[in-house]
Formats: sequence, C-alpha cells, structure tokens
Amino acid sequence: MRKSSQVWIPILFVALATVAASAQSFRVQCPTSTITHPDPGNAGVNNSEPAYNGPTTFTTVAVNGTKGGYVVPSGNVNGAIKCQQISGGDGYSTMADGTQTFMFSFGPLSGLADIANGQPGTQFPNVFNTPWPGGPLTPLQPGDPATTNGASSIPYSVGNPTFSWNGAVGLVGDPNAAPYPTPSGTPAAGTAAETGGVVDSVTITNPGSGYFGPVTVTFTGGFPTGCSATNCQPAFGNVTTSSSGQITGVDITFAGIGYTSAPAVSFSAPTTACTLSTNAACIDGHVDPREIMDIGVMNGNIPAPLIAFDEDDEFFLTLTNVGMIMRPDLFEQHTVHFHGYPNASAFYDGVPDASVAINIGGSFTYYYLSPDAGTYFWHCHITPPEHLQMGMVGQLYVRPRQNRLPQTASLYHGLQLQNGQVTGQVDLRTACNPAADILCSAVTPPTDNGATQGLDKFGKPQRYVYNDGDGSTAYDTEYPLQMHGFDPNFHFVGMTFNPEMFVDMKDKYFLLNGRSYPDTATPGPQATVTSDGVMHYSQPLSSVINIPAGGKASLRLVNLSVSEYHTLASLGIPMKVVGWNAKLLRDQAGNNTEYYSNSITLGGGESCDVILDASNTTLYPSGSVFYLFTPQLDHLSNDAENFGGLMTEVHIN
Repeated sequence: MRKSSQVWIPILFVALATVAASAQSFRVQCPTSTITHPDPGNAGVNNSEPAYNGPTTFTTVAVNGTKGGYVVPSGNVNGAIKCQQISGGDGYSTMADGTQTFMFSFGPLSGLADIANGQPGTQFPNVFNTPWPGGPLTPLQPGDPATTNGASSIPYSVGNPTFSWNGAVGLVGDPNAAPYPTPSGTPAAGTAAETGGVVDSVTITNPGSGYFGPVTVTFTGGFPTGCSATNCQPAFGNVTTSSSGQITGVDITFAGIGYTSAPAVSFSAPTTACTLSTNAACIDGHVDPREIMDIGVMNGNIPAPLIAFDEDDEFFLTLTNVGMIMRPDLFEQHTVHFHGYPNASAFYDGVPDASVAINIGGSFTYYYLSPDAGTYFWHCHITPPEHLQMGMVGQLYVRPRQNRLPQTASLYHGLQLQNGQVTGQVDLRTACNPAADILCSAVTPPTDNGATQGLDKFGKPQRYVYNDGDGSTAYDTEYPLQMHGFDPNFHFVGMTFNPEMFVDMKDKYFLLNGRSYPDTATPGPQATVTSDGVMHYSQPLSSVINIPAGGKASLRLVNLSVSEYHTLASLGIPMKVVGWNAKLLRDQAGNNTEYYSNSITLGGGESCDVILDASNTTLYPSGSVFYLFTPQLDHLSNDAENFGGLMTEVHIN
C-alpha cells in the first residue's frame, strides 16, 4: 500500500496549479502617451502617423535639479502608438477537400472589423480604447465577425457593412472605481520649480480635500513669445491622493521643455463619474471576462491575426490565454515570439527561458519599438514544433519611414536624414554606418537618381517595401502570403488525447494563408461548422492577388512550415526580389543587388519580399489572369486528392 504522502502530494501540486491559474485575470494595455510619445491630449501624433521630416530630437530631463535622469523627445516626434489584442486557444479550419482540422491557434480580440476584411488588426489608441458601443449594461452577444456569423439577430455578422467596431474585446470601465463623489472640500494649490527649461518639482501649498477620483494637474505659462509645439511642450504628470481625498504628491511623467520661468500649476477635480453605465471615463485596461470568453473560445485563426505597424511606432500586444476547450486536460501556456525581429529586450522576446509564459486565465502585454522595416512573422514559443505545426503562426510586417515623406520630397535626402548623413541631425536608433555595423539595413545608394515621393495608382501617397532612397521598392497593392502546411495525422492525435509522434511528422496539406487551391482564390473568409454548433470563420485572409492595370504588387512571403521547404513560381509576371529575411538587398556600398526570378525557395523561418511588376500594359492587359504556384508537384495536392496545395491567382484589373 502506498504511503498517504505519495498519494496526496501530487494532488496538492495539481490543486495549487489550479489555484494559481484561477488567480490570473484578463487585462489589456494601450497607453495614450509614453515617454517616447508624450501626447497627453490623445489628439496628436499618438493617433496618426506624422510626416517624416528628419530624426526625432531629444533632451535630457532634469531630476532633482540635476541632469542625467532620462531623455525625452523635444521636437519632431516620429511614429505613433499602436495596440492589438489576441487570444491563445484552439479552433478549426477547413481544407479545399472538405477536411476539418483541429488547431492550437491564436485568434483576434481587437480589430475585429478589419480582420474580417483581411486587414491587419493593429489600431491606434483612440480606436483600441473604445468600449463596446452597447455599453457594459448591454451584454455583448456571443460570436464575432472574424470567426462567427452567429444568428441573424446579432448585428455584426460577416459581411454586415454597418459593423465597423475595432476596439478591444471586453474593454469596460473599472467597476471598482465607481462612483466618484463630487468634491466637497477646498481645491488644491501648488507651485512648480523650473531649471534649465524643464520642471523639476512641485510644492503643494494646499493639499485640498474631498477628492475621490482621478484629479488632474495642469502646467501653464513660462514659455517665450512665439513658442511652438515643436520646441516648447508643457509638462504633465499624475496626482497622488490619500484615502481622505488630500493631494499628497505629483509624479512628473513628462517634465516639459522650453520654460523660461517657473510655470503655473493647477489641479482639477474629476468632472465625470466613473460608473458601469458611463464607462468611457474609467478605461484602465479592465475587461469583462465573459465577453473575452464569448469571443475568444474556439476563435482560432490560421494564419494568426495579421500585425502591421510603422517604423518609430511603439507597439503594445496583449496576449490573453483563454485555454483550449477541445483539450481541457492541457494546461498549455502560450507566448508570442517575433521571429527574426530586432527586439531590444529578452523579457518581451517570448522565449520562456529568458522571458515569461502566459497561463490560462491570464493576460500579458508585450512591448516593441520598431526600428527596422521588413517582413517578419510571429509564433508561440512553447514547445514550438508542436504549436507551430498545430497552427500558432502569423505574419507581421513593419512599414518604412519612406512612406511618410511629404509629397515631392527627395527619397535620397530622406534616407540621408535617417542615416545621420545630414549635419546636426542624428537619431542613434536609425543611423546607418556600414563601416561600423554590417547589419545596417538602410544603406544610401551610391548616387541620387532624383526619385521623389509621389502618388500610387489609387491617388494615395506612394508606399514602399523598404527605405530604398531610389524608389525601387514602390508598389500599389500589398499581399502577405504565409506558406504553411500540416500533418493531418499529427492534428488528429492531438485532438484525440493520443501521443504525438514528432519524428513521424510529415506535412500532407500545403497552404497559402491557411487555404489551399481553389479556396486561395476565393475572396472573403472561409467558414466551417465546429463542435460548438456554430459557423466559425477561421481563415479570414484571402490569397487572391489583385493588381491595378499598369501597377505593381508587393508580396510579403514567409515559410512557417515545421518540416518542409516551399517553392513558389510565377511564370507570367517575373518576381523582382527586393528583400530577404527582413533586409533590403543592397551591398555595403549601397549598390542595388535586387534580382529577377521565376521562382523562390524558402526554408522554415525565412521571409522574402517580392514585387510583381505589371506596369507594361501590353504584356499584362486589364482582365488577364496569371498564376502563382509551386512546381513541387506533391505540394499541389491535398493528401491523396488531385487538387489543392500552394497555388493562387493573380488578377490584373
């Protein structure tokens, strides 16, 4: 007979693990301002991409009257703040031969309207921080437009043109903060000290009384005549209050810049109650877990939700682990790893050895600063061979600063500004000196070809794949294409509680954006009825390529297969290869090393940037159709069937 300790100790460990998991909570994070993007009004550059006129300039904030605290932008702030929320769980997808496949996968929890239309789910703070329009007193109906069509009574079915909400799922006002009583005491007062053009401290002359809410502090005055927002910015900070409603201190978040005398400081009491019925006043990352579970369960997508942001942006990505309802025996953690991305901190890298992993019932917000344009991808780094094979992979790309150059601006000069080749304008985050850094990815061409920023075929500002300085990577339409595959046997045993044989893993279904031909050429999301009895749109990203007559298409290609090399061929429109593994094809002297090819081959974990140039309307007239396909014949089928695989259509229209 076993000792009682041998029986109860394992049970105790399981119980403690369950308690730890249940102690987690769902949260989201999308700040309206940061030290790098100090815009407390939430109406300036943080919610839009500013034009690129040169590197951001910085100044050092004084701390306690001395220099050397930290640096803040003092002018020409570049980039913005972007946010996205995703779920980690499970789901289903359907192949062209009717096979239904179980997946471990990521799903959308923000940007639902955009993702349902095949667009990135990445949003500015003023979009992301939008509570559900029905309000927290109006229950959010189960289902979401990216994955579920629900019932006819639900007003946001797929294809419903009136649905345009892209906020964070579950975002509501914090009920613990409601309500705020009207202050009945005396208002606070104080004086600010200024040294070297920045605010050093605040002395509270009257702490006030009666505050029970988010008291704000405002700094004004002390600016020279003719001061502008580019060289003079007011300070701002957070007020600390005691339980009795007295102000006890001010945390100076941004010390301002440009003061010539001590600014005036004033305090304002809350004017709007923070209640469940008026939740916009108390958005602090609190979410309703029921809404998260309603939408997050079984909403796994393949590919995972598309992510896209711009150079100089600060990106906040919240992963919420909702668990896997089809495998309730698994206490699977999840992470997000940006493959090949120049992440400055291992803490946000997603490799659990050096980072953190997210338990079921918990959320974690990753932070990224985007210094380099290019095509990357992201995946879960918990038992990667298993989770990648099961579908936890998605695409990511970073747009170049060159897109934001003003009209008629010189592309060559814009690249010189980035590389620190203009006297007095250096941004160490972007400066590129090939002699000192062989990984430099924005080398200036040897000569200026006179290219300037213009308009694309749609009359919008011209877009580029990279900061090229000569316009060689310009395009009109953009298509991320994720090459992927799966082993149906591996997925089957994963769903039926059987041991998974990693050594026998062999892909038999081959996919572009989670689909095989002819589904790749079908617009709109792909649907499948899953075990919960409703229709899920788990494959929202179409693969059909549309190029305007006389235009160019950018293809962002990645191979996310665990076990296969993949080849794509274009026999009608030659491929112009402009980037490889998120690096522009240039040598160390800046010479263009782009090349033309009829096919490219990628191993697992590689990316490639290709331009299909249909500008010759004689060769590529409007209405013509070409094909992008693999010459690997066994990759042109679904298992034993004679159709499917890696093929899609290119339409000139």
